Amino acid sequence: MALLTRLLTVISRTAVGIAFFVLIVVVTIQIVTRSFGLYSPVWTEEASRYLLLYMTAFGVGLSLLTGELVNVDLLQEAVSERVSWWMRLFAAAFTAVIGAVMIFPAWRFTQIGAFQRAPSLRWSMDYIHASVLVLSVLLFLFALFRVIGMLAGTDDGRPRPSEES
Repeated sequence: MALLTRLLTVISRTAVGIAFFVLIVVVTIQIVTRSFGLYSPVWTEEASRYLLLYMTAFGVGLSLLTGELVNVDLLQEAVSERVSWWMRLFAAAFTAVIGAVMIFPAWRFTQIGAFQRAPSLRWSMDYIHASVLVLSVLLFLFALFRVIGMLAGTDDGRPRPSEES
């Protein structure tokens, strides 16, 4: 399970990094063209939005691991370790359920996008809508792996700093 989590973490980090790099390039094009009064390509606005969607989709599982999703740390630190562990397990299990429940509607949403085109890029919107599907699947998997790790005793469910993830 730890190997799967590490693999998923590496893939997600790489995907976030690529999306962020491309976003930097696109925004740089916007800034440079607008600053010097040049023609600013209209597609850059649209591409920026789509890149942000994918950065979020690939980053959601990573933020679950590092504790950067909404968390109730204050309450968990105020109760006993046993109660805190159960709270973390329940939160991870509930997060996995939410991710799983979102997968089918996200798949349907992605399919609907096949009938639409992005206004300026002219890309099929199913590629863009798939970001919601990616988010749902990754949220489910990262939360499921945390639950399995907690039940197996290999994970205490506490957020880990990003260099340990």
